[in-house]
Amino acid sequence: MPPDPLLRRVPVLVLGGFLGSGKTTVVRHLLAEAQRTGRRLAVVSNEFGALGIDAALIGNRSDDLVELAGGCVCCTLSNELRDTLQSLRERVDPDCIVVECSGLALPFDTQLHLYRPPVRNWVGDEACVVVVDAERVDEPDSLFAEQVQSADLVVLNKVDLVDATGLTEARRRLAGLAPETPVLEVVQGRVPLAVAWPRAPRGGLPAHDHDHSHGHSAWESRELAVPEGMDEDACYAWIFARRGVRTKGFVRTTEGLRVVQGVGRRLELVPIQPGGVAAELVGRVVVIDRQPS
Repeated sequence: MPPDPLLRRVPVLVLGGFLGSGKTTVVRHLLAEAQRTGRRLAVVSNEFGALGIDAALIGNRSDDLVELAGGCVCCTLSNELRDTLQSLRERVDPDCIVVECSGLALPFDTQLHLYRPPVRNWVGDEACVVVVDAERVDEPDSLFAEQVQSADLVVLNKVDLVDATGLTEARRRLAGLAPETPVLEVVQGRVPLAVAWPRAPRGGLPAHDHDHSHGHSAWESRELAVPEGMDEDACYAWIFARRGVRTKGFVRTTEGLRVVQGVGRRLELVPIQPGGVAAELVGRVVVIDRQPS
């Protein structure tokens, strides 16, 4: 009788990080590397907003990519996460699963759901990787600090966008938040594929040495309907005036289709090939911001 595939342990990587840190870019890189080397990598992508932009940016992967939108897998979507992981295990039987948390999720709380039945029966090694934007290590929100402190590995992303002084400050800030956590410095989310195959012992619940009260009441997600017929400069100015802490979506300018990517005061409209984005997503931009006090 052939062995039961569900008895095989599957490693799970929980990928966290604050809004706009570059998590989806990391996922895209890992998927490309897995495909190149013949590994089966499944992804659960979670967005705080309900539009579902990250899945479109990752690509059309109907079997091994599942999107959970409109909440966070660490709390409001925890049961959906459990059911999704079990479904992926049974349908796809991947070599590894990456759970990409929303920018407002606590990775540690997400990890705890790996210990719930039935997924605890087949989850193998697991680890938490937190992506940090090198330009924004001074983020004052306490959630940023909690995310970093819950990491088994910190990926310091976008190091090419800061000078030597900025990089030194980023290293100092991370060392102050999590002095014993290793830091991997990368450009454009290019992490080694080995990161997706964690090697953490699973003898009990992961260590967590600080208490917190987690909620999303201080944040809101809204959707912008971008008018058609604007050139790129006018479209940029229109979105920039309405941007938030995180801004993302797809627009069609007179010069062509563009991906909107905004973090804080940085906003980019990047050309994208037609046909790669569902028509219903074009002209819609999600803005995540702090609620007015």
